[in-house]
Amino acid sequence: MAVPRITAVLMKSGIKSQFVKVTSLTAIGSQRHMDFSTTPAAKEKFFTEKHEWVDVNGSIGIVGVSKYAADALGDVVYAQLPEVGDDVEKGADAGVLESVKAASEVYSPVSGKVTEKNVAVEDGPAIINQSPENEGWLYKLELSNLDELKELMNQEAYEKFLESVSDDH
Repeated sequence: MAVPRITAVLMKSGIKSQFVKVTSLTAIGSQRHMDFSTTPAAKEKFFTEKHEWVDVNGSIGIVGVSKYAADALGDVVYAQLPEVGDDVEKGADAGVLESVKAASEVYSPVSGKVTEKNVAVEDGPAIINQSPENEGWLYKLELSNLDELKELMNQEAYEKFLESVSDDH
């Protein structure tokens, strides 16, 4: 069976294991055929080095800021979010969060069209501090380029990144 050899080739070529998944297994007679996909998993949370996250389910992403970012900001008192229908670009300014300490831009971790914004966050931005990675999400969007996810960190990589950030301080 060629599967171990294919997996080894994919790994040696630098494709990260989080992006390799078996999409189908077909048996024809005594032979087996496996299809692989190098697109990121259909349901996973990814992070940027600026502490934004996107929780991906198919081609829909939910965007927010990490607990680390919410804690660093302090008590959030104002949130300006993108409007439904807005096109946002990866790395571009997609909103603003203001706290008693500072104002901070929110940069979109991925490109796409905004399909919903969290009105509860605009009405009561303290929810960002209370639940930054759940109820404190900022906006949803239809992703326009799934390959952009390959440039982001998964949960495990982000946790390691946070360790290195805290080591620097």
